[in-house]
Amino acid sequence: MLAKRIIPCLDIKDGRTVKGINFEGLRDAGDPVELGALYAAQGADELTFLDITATLEERDTFVELVKKIAKHIDIPFTVGGGIKSVAEVAALLAAGADKISINSAAVYNPQLITDLAKEFGSQCVVVAIDTKSYEDKDKVHTHGGKKATEILTLDWAKEVYNLGAGEILLTSMDHDGVKTGFACDITRAVSEAVNIPVIASGGAGTLEHFKEVFEQGKADAALAASIFHFKEIAIPELKRYLQLQNIPVR
Repeated sequence: MLAKRIIPCLDIKDGRTVKGINFEGLRDAGDPVELGALYAAQGADELTFLDITATLEERDTFVELVKKIAKHIDIPFTVGGGIKSVAEVAALLAAGADKISINSAAVYNPQLITDLAKEFGSQCVVVAIDTKSYEDKDKVHTHGGKKATEILTLDWAKEVYNLGAGEILLTSMDHDGVKTGFACDITRAVSEAVNIPVIASGGAGTLEHFKEVFEQGKADAALAASIFHFKEIAIPELKRYLQLQNIPVR
């Protein structure tokens, strides 16, 4: 079994890290550069920075902040939010990002996935999928979870894989911020349907939840936010626990 990755996620609004529940009720969680540097020092494998209102506010992702992050952080990091073009991705990678995450733009222009993979390599292209369950059907949402589509999550995961995505960041909107555990069923379904890493997001609240999503959900990585931001679980503690459960971590 390949080593599992632990990825703190920093949702950014107006230059600050924020966190809500079910994509609503955001509260301040601190300075993203300081938090990112702290998590890197604690042993995080990667970091994800998402400009969560960029698509809604129709503006570009934060190139200047990415430059700052790159100066202070020595582990790989992904950035996303409002990315719509090859030129934007080139600017973000030049600013120091290792990967980019696209969501809404990929749904409305799937060709973008292929264009980015050809230009920069699949390893740079993470497709984020925000999913919500309706009467046992998991459907894709865009615009920071604000807009529902009729696209089935599993169908979209297979499509983005075929288009050239290098990873899928799967966030369960139903589980986001409520700390009752990851959405293991849809995570496992997506993991089994594609031959690229799947990052599980939404629902982390205890050490056991990470064990469940790696074993039952078959995730390759687990992403979490509030439990790290508000110091409920420390990354070294989490990694020690997973090692004791015979789950390989770096």
